[in-house]
Amino acid sequence: MPSHESTLTQLGFNASGFASLVQRMSNEPAWLRALRVSAWEQFEKMAWPNRRDEEWMRTDIRLFNLNKYSWSPESIEETASLPISRLGDGVELGGSVATLDGITVRSELNEFLRERGVFFGSLQQALVSHESILKRHLFQSAFDPTVDRFAALHQAMCTGGTVLYVPRNVALPLPVHIQTVLSHGGSDLSHLLVILEEGASATVLYESCGTEVEGDGLHNGAMELIIGDRANLSFVNLQDWGNQTWHFAHQKAILGQDAQLQWTLGALGGRLAKVNQHVELRGRGAHCQVNGTMFTQGRQHLSYHTLQHHLAPQTTSDFLYKTALQDQSHTVWRGMIRVNKIAQRTDGYQRNDNLLLSDSCRADSIPGLEIEADDVRCTHGSTSGRVDEEQVFYCLNRGFTRQEAIRAIVTGFFQQIFDRIELESVREALGLAIATRVRRYE
Repeated sequence: MPSHESTLTQLGFNASGFASLVQRMSNEPAWLRALRVSAWEQFEKMAWPNRRDEEWMRTDIRLFNLNKYSWSPESIEETASLPISRLGDGVELGGSVATLDGITVRSELNEFLRERGVFFGSLQQALVSHESILKRHLFQSAFDPTVDRFAALHQAMCTGGTVLYVPRNVALPLPVHIQTVLSHGGSDLSHLLVILEEGASATVLYESCGTEVEGDGLHNGAMELIIGDRANLSFVNLQDWGNQTWHFAHQKAILGQDAQLQWTLGALGGRLAKVNQHVELRGRGAHCQVNGTMFTQGRQHLSYHTLQHHLAPQTTSDFLYKTALQDQSHTVWRGMIRVNKIAQRTDGYQRNDNLLLSDSCRADSIPGLEIEADDVRCTHGSTSGRVDEEQVFYCLNRGFTRQEAIRAIVTGFFQQIFDRIELESVREALGLAIATRVRRYE
């Protein structure tokens, strides 16, 4: 498996590395090269976020050192040693893509879908076959390189990615699967772009992991989900990076009129994760449901900032995040429902529940509302607490060991999320991943 100890040429995330990347990407369209250059100029002008910034005041990245990581301009051929997929194993798929350190190593698509105009493959392939579509969407309305230095670096030095394009009124009968793998010591600045035109529908299973449980690495990625009028997307994202990986991501979905989105997120891995997850409801009648699960251990720090932005009348959003923490881990969930003045008759809901499995873990939960319209229904809530000892006692009296009792209680805590997931394989994968993380609770 490629790593920093391999013979591949390594280039830094610096001015000379950027110049090498631009030279290597000389066949890219001029408009994309211009976006890269503009983002790099932005990156060089900006400082790293620090705890004086409100958004970062609970997330400390002083130990992060970008100079420790590098990227390779060479192709990777190995696929045999990729980890077994949790979401795709045993599931009939319409297509699959696998990447290693941001480089596509496998790409498959059902011929029936290809004949109907569906594209599912690498970003480089899409720039050749669907450039006009990418020019309208890639790094456009669902991505902003000025948000912070990580966003600027991503747009400037994104070296790979995956694109799903579904034409108007085409429904994918089977899910498509994406596996993003990071080698020990590797880096990944890949981009995911999903475009569903009017009336289209698809289910996307996206999972990320490391080649080693304790793997170190850098992932600085982004997702753009463009859901057209009356389109329907079911999107599942399971994040299980190596325990020493730095994970930064900007994820955004844009919904058209009467569009539907169900976004299920499982966040398990990483040394430190800082993720911005935004949903913009731009069309009248758009609806989204976001189901988030986080389970932390050791000294993990996971910070997820969500935004439900209502920009049109009669839109609905429903965000539910559930978090379990053990050891000395720390989670931050900061949610915001923002309603523009024009977005009358909005119905927005957000909730974060935290289950504390040790005395030394910490959960910060900050829900918020910014409402300019006067005919809305917006509610939010948050709870934090320890395992109920009466429930443990009940289980012990029915033959459970204490650890079995805790595992059952934790599984029950997440059951509300599981009940929302339509795919059985996804329910089982999330349930198994969470159950295996429960340690002895004292």
